[in-house]
Amino acid sequence: MTGTAQTDGGARRRRPRARTAVAVLAAVVVVAAGVAAAVGFGGGSESTASGSTLPPATATITRQTLVDRETHNGELGYGATRAAASRAGGTVTWLPATGTTVKRGQALYRVDEEPVVLLHGSLPAYRMLEPGMDGRDVKQFEQNLAALGNDGFTVDSDYTSATADAVRDWQEKLGLPETGRVEPGRIVYAAGAVRVDSHDAAIGDTVQPGSAVVTFTGTARVITVELDIDDQRLARRDAPVTINLPDGTATTGKITMVETVIETSAGGGGQEASTETKIEVTVTGDDPAPLADYDQASVEVGFTADERADVLSVPVAALLAVAEGGYGLEVVEGEQTRIVAVETGLFAAGQVEVSGPDIAEGLAVGVPND
Repeated sequence: MTGTAQTDGGARRRRPRARTAVAVLAAVVVVAAGVAAAVGFGGGSESTASGSTLPPATATITRQTLVDRETHNGELGYGATRAAASRAGGTVTWLPATGTTVKRGQALYRVDEEPVVLLHGSLPAYRMLEPGMDGRDVKQFEQNLAALGNDGFTVDSDYTSATADAVRDWQEKLGLPETGRVEPGRIVYAAGAVRVDSHDAAIGDTVQPGSAVVTFTGTARVITVELDIDDQRLARRDAPVTINLPDGTATTGKITMVETVIETSAGGGGQEASTETKIEVTVTGDDPAPLADYDQASVEVGFTADERADVLSVPVAALLAVAEGGYGLEVVEGEQTRIVAVETGLFAAGQVEVSGPDIAEGLAVGVPND
């Protein structure tokens, strides 16, 4: 079972989705796997081998661009779902059809024939708003009131008598009692227009405070990717990504949101419940047109964690752990070899960036004979 978090007046819900990386195009390789034994430099920066013992194979130090890239499964849809919960008891008398877009100022549902109205904002409605009050929630509500065409008041953090007059006009348009006060159960805040995803109650149902009525999403198609915590380096906001669609179409996008989520699994068979931390990444396409033909689909998202241009590199297997600490390379020169110290940089695609005063492009280095 997946954990939930309260956001914008509703409960965060999560759809089941594929979680396994379908391909690792470039990953950090465990260096120890390619190290046969620790070696030392003796008294200097290099040591000379006997001449009769050469490595089984060699590779050449090359200059190239290294890219740390991975591809993971993602789910194309409308993003995270949230449930709008009733803040007051009553009977559900109207619900919008699933798939309907609800805009600012429109009813998200009706209880006892009175609308619960969608407004834009990140702060949930949590208290009655009335003259004499001040705060961020007041300003957020007044911004919506002005955006809906109401005037005669100043948009600020103070709920004044002028605000109350504008609220009465707004309530009259909605067919509500003209009290000049705003009950928290009368409004639902979301980041923007929403798409009704499903109904949690039916017309005629009696709901209690806290009962979910409708579940909604955003209106734009986005891709959601769930990463392990070890892949956090891939999740950088605004970073570009590649997207491969089911029909083979390739397009591009960028990371627009990164969230850390806690997943809880119920224990069974005498085992305790467990939790797991995941990184949830939301990707938006640069061009919405290629995504428009899909309501929901599994796609592949290519992430680039890092890139190094014009660097010297060798196969990761060429690295040797040296007794003094760090790494070295076994440089092969004819029938002799010597160990030189190197600094390592980016690991990618089985290669590692190396630097140091004793290395140069074109040198041959020893590697295991795989």
